[in-house]
Amino acid sequence: MWNTIKTHFNNHPERLKVARTLIENGLNTKNNKIYLNQIEIPPIRIARAAKVDRRTVNETLNDINKNQKLKLIFEEIRPAGHSLKEIAKHLNLNVIEITVTNAKNPGILSNTATILANANISIRQAIVDDPELSPEPKLTIIVDQKIPGELVPQILKTPGIEKISIY
Repeated sequence: MWNTIKTHFNNHPERLKVARTLIENGLNTKNNKIYLNQIEIPPIRIARAAKVDRRTVNETLNDINKNQKLKLIFEEIRPAGHSLKEIAKHLNLNVIEITVTNAKNPGILSNTATILANANISIRQAIVDDPELSPEPKLTIIVDQKIPGELVPQILKTPGIEKISIY
């Protein structure tokens, strides 16, 4: 998906910034308007976030509407949902943040989930960064129990995992 968008806006870096802002925030477009679910977002707000002018946002929307493939992507994208990561400590939850060497390695999420399940630790939330959109993709897992230290080496044995942070 990102390669399609990047290729289309290759000659227009400012428009690419707008497209990236839309994608990263799960904003969709319909009839040359931008929405967060059902809430319309004024182009000037997107312009400020992308550090471009409002006309660039409007030109990006026109480009998207003229290209059927892009139009389908941007009409259907939605935000991934709320993240508990930033408020975990206030909710007495724990966060495991896994930095990967290769986010395309299969089994990173499933192996980690299995290790946690075998330790009788329930996962409240798992958030995986898209390797095409994030320069350093991470797997973030929110759990409702402290992570025993002996699980860290087990998790680190999973191919593709570089390091683990627990907080």
